[in-house]
Amino acid sequence: MELWIPITIGAATAQTLRFMLQKRLKGMALSTAGATFARFIYSSPLVAVIACVYAVTSGQGAPDIPAAFWPYALAGGTSQILATMCVVALFSHRNFAVGITFKKTEVLLSAFFGFLILGDTFTTLTILAMLIGLAGVLLLSDPPGGVGPWHQRIFNRATALGLGAGVLFGISGNGYRGASLSLGDGDGDVFYRAIITLALVTAFQTLAMALWLVWRERGEIGRVLASWRVAGLVGITSMIGSICWFTAFTLQNAAYVNAVGQIELLFSLMVGAFVFGEKVTAREWQGLGLLTASIIMLVLLL
Repeated sequence: MELWIPITIGAATAQTLRFMLQKRLKGMALSTAGATFARFIYSSPLVAVIACVYAVTSGQGAPDIPAAFWPYALAGGTSQILATMCVVALFSHRNFAVGITFKKTEVLLSAFFGFLILGDTFTTLTILAMLIGLAGVLLLSDPPGGVGPWHQRIFNRATALGLGAGVLFGISGNGYRGASLSLGDGDGDVFYRAIITLALVTAFQTLAMALWLVWRERGEIGRVLASWRVAGLVGITSMIGSICWFTAFTLQNAAYVNAVGQIELLFSLMVGAFVFGEKVTAREWQGLGLLTASIIMLVLLL
């Protein structure tokens, strides 16, 4: 098994825990932006320390950041902020497992953006597996007990938030891969490039969100800080997940990483059932089944 696969599974595990905690934060009277900000304010200082310590102990020192790094990093960081807000807002409309499943449209979308932005290529069977996953998403887009014309049942607010998250996470993954690859050739220290990219991006995200909250949601930063017991865990799980994601994106193209990362769907089902006591409808099971088949195909093909 290639190294990036277990790293991606670790990332999916940490991300499931982080979204679980953010759903809790949303229920603690924090706004969508506040629950999103929690992941950055508590993780960026930890990431910065890890990056500095690793740079010194590995003898590589401060990196030489090329101009090509910044467009990728800023695009990835901004799109990740917006994507996370979409997912947190989606939890108000659908259950935890379905919310995470909608987010997973990033697999197909990251392939598309990887083809456009980075020139990645894919086999016919890989594309077929991704399309099977898309069929599962279409089944999930129909809300429980939905009535009325089919287009209204598929194209609703929950679907818009879910697909929006998928598009934005697809852009984000390719942005991070492009930023990390710009720091050196593919044979260099993968973790060094990943942690430096993560440290710079999370610092930008923390500053950008802090400015937004000061401007648009006065008092929200104080509420986030007051919720430190849960918000701090959001930051820690975010840091672990992000380090794993960034390392995986450095090792492999974003579409393949996100494809294996669909194992998060299985984790989200367990969290939804055992933590939030949520039930999954027959149609949702069908959609999840197709997505699971898509995951298995992609893992076997990679």
